[in-house]
Amino acid sequence: MQIELIKSAGGIFTPALDSDIQRLTRFKNGEQYTAEIKLTRNPAFHRKAFAFFNFCFQHWAADRAGLEHADETTQFNRFRKDLTILAGHYDMVTNIRGEVRAEAKSLAYANMEQEEFERCYSSLINAAIKHVFAGTKDQNIINQLYSYF
Repeated sequence: MQIELIKSAGGIFTPALDSDIQRLTRFKNGEQYTAEIKLTRNPAFHRKAFAFFNFCFQHWAADRAGLEHADETTQFNRFRKDLTILAGHYDMVTNIRGEVRAEAKSLAYANMEQEEFERCYSSLINAAIKHVFAGTKDQNIINQLYSYF
């Protein structure tokens, strides 16, 4: 399980995304766990990117009947990967049946340099404008979208 965390005072780590809080309930308080902690490339920019994903997901999911019955974390992760693919950051892979499909590249710190992440972020904005916000007339949503530029 991979969860984005923010370190708070006193050495306490808290989930960076509200959607990850539910995933942490499977761990018992007072038990010992082993975790591998990696520093995010530019924490503020990384948080902004995931806030952008969340903003896009909330807008996209608002008009999708039936999503309320699905696991939101699973839906969010699928949406994030699909938007990354639409932004052009993917690898083509072949499964065991010989089918070829696009698989989103990882945005993890260890897998992408800061400069590439910035190019990817710009591409994500363009893909979201084209595929998620196309035809949006609500000025509040448009203004909120511009705040991520």
